Amino acid sequence: MHNYIIETERLILRPLKIDDAEAVYQWVSDERVAKYMVYNTYTSVDAVVDWLTSLQAPDEEYHFGFVRKEDNLLVGSGSIGPDNKKIGFWGFGYNLRYDCWGNGYATEATKAMMKFANKHFDVVKFSSSHVEQNKASGHVMEKCGLHFTNYGEFQKLDGSNKMRSMEYEGEINNLQ
Repeated sequence: MHNYIIETERLILRPLKIDDAEAVYQWVSDERVAKYMVYNTYTSVDAVVDWLTSLQAPDEEYHFGFVRKEDNLLVGSGSIGPDNKKIGFWGFGYNLRYDCWGNGYATEATKAMMKFANKHFDVVKFSSSHVEQNKASGHVMEKCGLHFTNYGEFQKLDGSNKMRSMEYEGEINNLQ
């Protein structure tokens, strides 16, 4: 667990806490959100508590909750850390409440996480991927300076629902 807090124009990125379980459940239980994610749709707050508890253990991945400044609402979460498939790269991901899609929060939060990795760990190589049908995530990755490299395969954690993915990477030296 880390103690980093990142501030952007509209968001505060802070560590996720077990107390966030009800708020996180709002998006992880939404089939429209879970459709393109590695996890299956959550069916209980207890399962969210279990996941949030697992994040408390030391890890090389930095998980953040995205809190909207205007109303202190937890609108999503994301993480960034070493990519275990691409040496020298750090990968990232994000997840937002459905009612917050299309507002630029994913791009704003992701750029902030990338800047964090650059500033604290001298990371300049980034990677990410998304399910092919999730074109909005591809746009986020492009806005963050990454470019499409190839197709891969995406699969739910339980081994179900294999889908084609689009993989992105980029070397970003001048994070603003």
